[in-house]
Amino acid sequence: MLVNTADEDGNYVDLGGEFPLEENEHFNNLLVNTQQSNIQVPTNVYNKDPYILNAIYNSEALNDVFIGNFQKDPTLTWQYFGSSTGFFRIYPGIKWTPDSNGVVAFDCRNRNWYIQAATSPKDIIIMVDISGSMKGLKMTIAKHTINTILDTLGENDFVNVIAYTDYVRYVEPCFKGTLVQADLDNREHFKILVDELHVKGEAKIKKAMKESFKILNEARANGQGSMCNQAIMLITDGAMEDFESVFEEFNWPERRVRVFTYLIGREMTFAQNTKWIACNNKGYYTHISTLADVQENVMEYLHVLSRPMVINHDHDIIWTEAYMDTVLFATKAQSLLLMTSVAMPVFSKKKETLSHGILLGVVGSDIPLMEVMKLAPRYMVGPAHVHKPRPGTRVNVLCFTGAAAGSLPCSRAEHWYLFHDLECPHRPPHMWLSCF
Repeated sequence: MLVNTADEDGNYVDLGGEFPLEENEHFNNLLVNTQQSNIQVPTNVYNKDPYILNAIYNSEALNDVFIGNFQKDPTLTWQYFGSSTGFFRIYPGIKWTPDSNGVVAFDCRNRNWYIQAATSPKDIIIMVDISGSMKGLKMTIAKHTINTILDTLGENDFVNVIAYTDYVRYVEPCFKGTLVQADLDNREHFKILVDELHVKGEAKIKKAMKESFKILNEARANGQGSMCNQAIMLITDGAMEDFESVFEEFNWPERRVRVFTYLIGREMTFAQNTKWIACNNKGYYTHISTLADVQENVMEYLHVLSRPMVINHDHDIIWTEAYMDTVLFATKAQSLLLMTSVAMPVFSKKKETLSHGILLGVVGSDIPLMEVMKLAPRYMVGPAHVHKPRPGTRVNVLCFTGAAAGSLPCSRAEHWYLFHDLECPHRPPHMWLSCF
């Protein structure tokens, strides 16, 4: 946002500077700089933090890699690196346009490609305290925390939301005792219901915790949900009960379910209890005292869930479902219409930190579906069988291309150099497309 921005005296502002931009037909006539990538930092991240500046400096080598990739394959579009610290390096470089409030709210860590690459699929139960002590600003912060957690979930994840006082209440009674896919429709439905929550009564955490463990344990036993990571997100202003017996019965000693705790409000009286819950269940404790604290604190759970994957050097390549990038770009033309993103995690290989499982970020590239379809001749695309839907129902048409061995190759072999240096397999992953 600061590039090519000058002050009243005509001098370029700090962290700005001259950045040549010109229209490029390949990028739908958007103003870009194909000789250099540039950096975007979310509004809620301090752009002069030494830790951020050092991470940006360490990522500068990607600039030559991006340029080299584009020279090898001119069909490539956006290439980028999303850092776990929050900054976003994109090639070709662009000038970011602020919204009506004068800010750029884009945070790469909320993007589907980042979340899918940074963590494995997961089952999440969100427990929110709606007792009388949560009234006012605390409840506002709690609702925003729930919405932010929901925004970190994707179609490979499963979720449910429980509100509790002295009894357990499912925010959506139809989802009682089960997990539902965290697709866009269900996430938005939960947000609407969470906004309608009101405080009353006294908090009894044991009942809600038992119910949450039962849901997750039954899903695992019945082969339902993601069959991967499982976690409980506890959002409260304090935990006063003797809750150790619940963990002894349902989660110890295996600790298959991680428990993340979010202490809401400025009061620290019960901080030790909420820390104990998280630390004894392989989770993470955070204190959220203001609305501005929500985003950064919620993102911590993704780093924790990524640790086993990083330590084991699992860096599977992911493909997102087809989408239109209306968040990053303002118009359909600029968004290159429907696209899919291919991405993979980047982790620290330093010997002194390798055992800590430090995720550095996610690297990826966007691939327009029109480029994919060029590699899938129409005669190879099987017939689509769609039953007549009810009015108002969204229909997803799955397009598959078949190969002799039954695989689904949808990526050029020559694109594979994008990830060659990251020790990936020597052939492209298989993928399927959800075409809306």
